[in-house]
Amino acid sequence: MTDHISSAGPISSTLVQDEIAVLSELSRAALVELWSTAYGRPPPKGLSRRLLEYAAAYHLQSKTFGGLRPTVRRKLCRLAGSGHLNSPRDSRAAPSKRLSPGSRLVRDWRGRTYTVDILEAGFQWDGRHYGSLSQVALAITGARWSGPRFFGL
Repeated sequence: MTDHISSAGPISSTLVQDEIAVLSELSRAALVELWSTAYGRPPPKGLSRRLLEYAAAYHLQSKTFGGLRPTVRRKLCRLAGSGHLNSPRDSRAAPSKRLSPGSRLVRDWRGRTYTVDILEAGFQWDGRHYGSLSQVALAITGARWSGPRFFGL
């Protein structure tokens, strides 16, 4: 921890700007410590230094000026599908979306609309049969994409 950043007690509003400016000078280890103190657990693996700084700045501001209004907090909780913003996310994988034969996927990409039909065994686009959505995405874009990601699944 540093002498400049306090993890306990409110910070004077006149110091918030100076405290935020100091964040860019902290080591990554100090930013991780601030995160752990603020949120009660270590940050997610691979979280960038920039996001650690943003999180620390938000925490400083919310301690000084107050956090989110309860209505906004409740809405975010509902959108996140969690009972509480401070609760850890469910570690179980989300159920996969089952694609039913006869359904269609529609994707707008680079000003054009693409429609893919879901078949019993594969996918059909532009009159051709494909074994996977990734193959369809490759045919459409010319680049290797995750098919489910390309189609927003």
